[in-house]
Amino acid sequence: MRFAILTLGCKVNQYESQALEQAGTARGHTLGDPDDPGGLDAYIVNTCTVTAVSDQKNRQLIRRLRREHPEAVLAVCGCFPQTHPGAAEEQGADLVCGTGDRNGFWAALEGVFTRKGPAVTHMDDAMKRRVFEELPAGGLSGRTRALLKVEDGCCNFCSYCIIPYARGPVRSLPLDKAAAQAAKLAGEGFLELVVNGIEISSWGRDLPGKPTLIALLEALSSAAPGVRLRLGSLEPRTIDEDFCRRAAALPSLCPHFHLSLQSGCDRTLKAMNRKYDGGRYLRSVELLRQYFDDPGVTTDLIVGFPGETEQDHQESLAFVEKCGFSALHIFPYSRRPGTPADKLLGQVPNAEKKRRVAQAAQVAESLRLAYWRRQVGKVFPVLFEEEKDSLWQGHAPNYVAVRAEGKNLHNQVRQVRITGPGEESLLGEIIE
Repeated sequence: MRFAILTLGCKVNQYESQALEQAGTARGHTLGDPDDPGGLDAYIVNTCTVTAVSDQKNRQLIRRLRREHPEAVLAVCGCFPQTHPGAAEEQGADLVCGTGDRNGFWAALEGVFTRKGPAVTHMDDAMKRRVFEELPAGGLSGRTRALLKVEDGCCNFCSYCIIPYARGPVRSLPLDKAAAQAAKLAGEGFLELVVNGIEISSWGRDLPGKPTLIALLEALSSAAPGVRLRLGSLEPRTIDEDFCRRAAALPSLCPHFHLSLQSGCDRTLKAMNRKYDGGRYLRSVELLRQYFDDPGVTTDLIVGFPGETEQDHQESLAFVEKCGFSALHIFPYSRRPGTPADKLLGQVPNAEKKRRVAQAAQVAESLRLAYWRRQVGKVFPVLFEEEKDSLWQGHAPNYVAVRAEGKNLHNQVRQVRITGPGEESLLGEIIE
């Protein structure tokens, strides 16, 4: 069977798609190009459902594939069918799976391909899951970094979020197995590992002895010496003195920390059911800057949450400026049926959300430029990834994109002195 996987959403989905690719080829199937004009035997859509826009993209892609490849088997998996089990079948899917039993996915797909019968649903109850499903670690051919999924599920139940219902409770990959996967990826030549999961700050809470994330990072660093470790999104409560002291002692840990904020207004944070206030969040940022030299601190910001007043919005923007982030991802609040926030009074009109997004984007751009200017004259080890517009582009440890002149730099780390800001990246010169 010739197949292709089309992935929507987060890095966890990317990791799981890579694992599905490996599992499929191990069973004798052939990975093909989804744009092959001759068509393939099967198309797999790994979906996201974090926002209403995500659901719209899911439906559009599924409908398009069904229309363009009427004879092929169309399988849909991921968060969208887990929370909308009938929607994928309505769009024409032959196999509907959720976010569980990825190891059983291929047997189900082979059965549908052989029988060509009515649509099949292969689903479990996410809330009853208690064991981390270990999948083969690996990276896509030609990539400089690999994804290492160490955790699944979330128990935070933020009032706007559907993901705990799509992924179930926290399950962690045991430390020894995570270390073994890191060593394997290092042996395959990857120079950077992105440690990710649905909520990696909760890693270990379900394991014997309740080990913490910093213990995992120390084990990964020992298992893959010399390989960069980059963290996925963190809850700000993870950042305390012990975490920072031990993290700063790890030479391979990238000083880039994505701390989910969502709002800089305490009243809004409480309505969101976030587990911190602005004071605790700011303490996390200050600790990181105490232990690391001008680290990249990035965040997510939701504007237009139900009940958010103009005063709340301005308070949030002032807090963002106070934190001095190196980059922000800004989202207008998106209503999600099945979440508490969907029923809250004071839903903000779309036009007003759009205005607030634009205001937040201006603040974010000012902060980004300020951070970039501070990097001029510094020297960073840059992991180069691709040639773009006659320059090689890669990322510094703080996750700022850097471009420099050179030849054949793919998957190489070079010392680069930053000479100035460009339009989409910092510019630099290789000094070794």
